[in-house]
Amino acid sequence: MSDNRIRVLCVFGTRPDAVKMAPVVLELLKHPQDFAVRVVVTGQHREQLDQVLRVFSIQPDHDLAIMQHGQTLTQITTRALTGIDADLQAHPADVCLAQGDTTTTFVAALAAFYHKVPFGHIEAGLRTRNRYDPFPEEMNRRLAGVMTTWHFAPTEPARENLLAEGVDPSTIYVTGNTSIDALKQVASRPHTLEDPALQAIIERGKRLILVTAHRRENWGEPMANIGRALQTLASEFEDCEIILALHKNPVVRETLLPLLEDRPRIHLIEPPDYVPFVKLMQHAHLILTDSGGVQEEAPSFGVPILVLRKTTERPEGVTAGTAKLIGTDTADILREARTLLTDATAHKAMAIGVNPYGDGGAAQQIASVLRNSLLTFRQNGLSI
Repeated sequence: MSDNRIRVLCVFGTRPDAVKMAPVVLELLKHPQDFAVRVVVTGQHREQLDQVLRVFSIQPDHDLAIMQHGQTLTQITTRALTGIDADLQAHPADVCLAQGDTTTTFVAALAAFYHKVPFGHIEAGLRTRNRYDPFPEEMNRRLAGVMTTWHFAPTEPARENLLAEGVDPSTIYVTGNTSIDALKQVASRPHTLEDPALQAIIERGKRLILVTAHRRENWGEPMANIGRALQTLASEFEDCEIILALHKNPVVRETLLPLLEDRPRIHLIEPPDYVPFVKLMQHAHLILTDSGGVQEEAPSFGVPILVLRKTTERPEGVTAGTAKLIGTDTADILREARTLLTDATAHKAMAIGVNPYGDGGAAQQIASVLRNSLLTFRQNGLSI
């Protein structure tokens, strides 16, 4: 194999990271004549990360396995930084890639900067303008951005955010979101849910309300408000089944379990693997979530999304009408959910099946930018 290949270090650590980085890794691997790919995972999410790696048949070259019970953000940051730094020392790279807003992403950008390795930020430019919401994700994005060589923005509004911060326009590429690449690959696969209880819920044909809630800013009373709203919805709408994917974090479970355990028509499940979760989204009538990834994915299936947050760095869905930002007040959740469950016109208006986050070709565009940029620099004897 040619020694002139571009050495690409791909770093990720959480389940959303893995979902969105997988299409990029697989696209780069299709071109071994151009790219030598090294995959390093931090293990910031452990079981959930491993699930996605299996789905996309990606075997990491190095697993830092930083996850420890009860670790702080500082501990996650320092362990990941030490591990990525050592890997770059042992395996020099021409470019480092990471996506999104996790601590792993910020640390990957910092480690790359310390080694003077150009950094490509996938899903760049998302902003809420509130440094503490979401926490710590908003600041992770901003900090990664100032160390970025290539800003791979998913949408035009994300590009505009970067321009407003003074980013050089020639370094910004609007690619769409790689989550749609991953979603299209998985949604086309035939799949039967392995959990007989979940499969039975689907087969009963009742309207399915799919719920995820886990964000740090929703811990405590906001999470309890969500639980109380779900209690009421389950009582009022006997033709609906509520499936709540219960996050592994004990802070989330300690709040939601006492409120929702053993309630009729409420089904608390362990976080599903990526493929089963995609299938649940495909069957959903309504989704309530504080997840950024779900906000991006659900519009592909024409499912209305009520966003359980005060702010979102993904306003494109709100602008397109596929999502509505409603916060975590119990009364607000109930009002908006009741509308979509009783008013067919309102539901249809949000179930438009148009995804503002791309067409599934983001990974190809990213690979093309890297190839063209780095080869041009090499031909001219320049460094990034």
